[in-house]
Amino acid sequence: MTISKPRKRLLFVVIASFALLAIVANFFIFLGLTGADIASQFSRIPLPRLSRKPWHSQDKIEGPYEPRDAHPISLLMAEADKKWAVYENTRSTTFRQTVAKYRRRYGRHPPPGFKDWYQFARKRNVHNIDDFEQIMDDLRPFWAIEPKVLRNLAANMWRDDKNGVAGIHIRDHKVVKESNKSWRSETLITLVDKIVKYLPDMDIAMNRLDQPRVVVPWEDMQAHLKKEHDTRQLRPNVKNEYTTGMDDLLNITALDGPAHQEDPEWFAAHGKQYMETAKLACPPESPARKNDMSKADAEASYKNRMGGIIANFNLSSDLCTVGPEIQDQHGFLYSGSTVIPTKRLVPIFGECKVNVNSDVLFPANMYWKHDERYDYDEKHDNLDWEHKSDSMIWRGVTSGGTQTSHNWQKMHRQRLVRIVNSTVMANQVVRILSEQPEKQGEYENFRQFYPADFAANHTDVGFTETMSCVPDCAFYDDVFSMKPIAPFPEQFKQKFLVDVDGHSFSGRWHAFIESKSLGIKATIFREWHDSRLFAWRHFVPMDNRYDDVYSILTYFISVGARPEERAAGPTDDAYMPRHDAEGKRLANQGREWAKKVLRREDIEIYMFRLLLEYGRIIDDNRDRIGYDGDGSELDKYDGVAKTDKDQVAH
Repeated sequence: MTISKPRKRLLFVVIASFALLAIVANFFIFLGLTGADIASQFSRIPLPRLSRKPWHSQDKIEGPYEPRDAHPISLLMAEADKKWAVYENTRSTTFRQTVAKYRRRYGRHPPPGFKDWYQFARKRNVHNIDDFEQIMDDLRPFWAIEPKVLRNLAANMWRDDKNGVAGIHIRDHKVVKESNKSWRSETLITLVDKIVKYLPDMDIAMNRLDQPRVVVPWEDMQAHLKKEHDTRQLRPNVKNEYTTGMDDLLNITALDGPAHQEDPEWFAAHGKQYMETAKLACPPESPARKNDMSKADAEASYKNRMGGIIANFNLSSDLCTVGPEIQDQHGFLYSGSTVIPTKRLVPIFGECKVNVNSDVLFPANMYWKHDERYDYDEKHDNLDWEHKSDSMIWRGVTSGGTQTSHNWQKMHRQRLVRIVNSTVMANQVVRILSEQPEKQGEYENFRQFYPADFAANHTDVGFTETMSCVPDCAFYDDVFSMKPIAPFPEQFKQKFLVDVDGHSFSGRWHAFIESKSLGIKATIFREWHDSRLFAWRHFVPMDNRYDDVYSILTYFISVGARPEERAAGPTDDAYMPRHDAEGKRLANQGREWAKKVLRREDIEIYMFRLLLEYGRIIDDNRDRIGYDGDGSELDKYDGVAKTDKDQVAH
């Protein structure tokens, strides 16, 4: 039988491919790799006439956590794993899918430059090409404001330096001017420079202050959101480019401002209770507006009744729900030191906000700026979990709000230091969970736990310096003993790193998640990365009142002994078995996740997408510009086989 030349070539290719696989397999066996290791390496070998797999098909999804008991933390870990698995399994893997999902979600075409952004993100190994919901949520209401009004505000809000606004001005793909500059705007420019060649002309107004700015009344916001929704459309034949030569951008060469400048309507609220302003942005029926929800009802909305464990981290910082309960327990809410808000929807970029704010979030400068106080360095974290101390550490200054001798007890950092101080907690009782004597693996509230000895043995929390006091901080002399500064190498020797707010967000959070220790987080502030981090999978959430701190620590560390193991027989003492493996699992998951979604590259990708979307919002032709293709031009780039071309992510 005669074999044709094409069939001979195909047969040769197949035989050669199998020969190559055999050689590689023997090589890996020689190196001592396991079967799983060999399989993972085979999948990366390109074979002739086979299409490439989707660009993140090699990502492994770890098996779900199987709780070993009925402790609420164990159950919440299992629930978080399920949510995370859905997040992982619904990612778009091609440009086609990304574009289709964008249109389904937002009812609009992607903005001009979307293909460039996609390739930029792909080259930097973006983990989830779809997860930019924070950007879309932040910018949604601005579709209700005329673009020229937004441009006028962004161009001129910096002019009165007392209002704490900086300006960054982009022309011809360069940052050409910085107005009312600060270290924050200077740092942000170094980030913008990475992507500026892709951007249209724009002015960016940036918050120079620690604390957020925009509180739009709820009724006004609903009108804005309705208008945005009503204007959604997928027009045919839109232009895939931004409009040039628009008015109301800053005149770079002019010495004076324009004749008409939109008023951002700032007002000073330093040292005042923030909920008086914040509640205006809440629904009329919310506890913040009606003030008729009991403490028990508020807790039931976001906490587990067992041990007070946080079950809904998002709701735990919802000021419309919990604001009335914590307004006297957080420095920013009780006596914020740099509060200059507005009730008008203005386009100001900020590093953090509370849930009622309408600031446009961007990745905080401390996550981008190289600063040894905030940067993670693996060489300073050289202890594996098993060799770290069973202790929770925190160091900081007395920031958070304007403090006096009469109000310091209402500051959140001060409360944290006191609640884990063995002297303060002597003869105090708190609630923890204890295993039921007759039901191993099941738990009940134990409300008579004396935490002083546990705190002395397992916490290292204290202030290193006083600040933000009126008229001075002398009143602290008889209250707190200052502790030495603990640089990251010292902190990383402990298993548990607690992170709480200062004047606003904490710049240490990324480093804590990247570490081999386990991050414990209490905050009222929202940041750019929130949708990427899953409570009880990547970190441990803690209540802003810290009343669950001992429930958390005793779960991981253990307390007491089983009744049958006690020398004097059964007593009324609490018993919590050790869950060290769970702590290690959470720490490892957070660490590995941070390497995928909290990198400097992820900050670049986020900022690029944010400024593309912002550039369209401020464009006079925003309803007639965008990318209207189907994404097929990047099929080859994505390695899409012909049979896959019509598939989209669900």
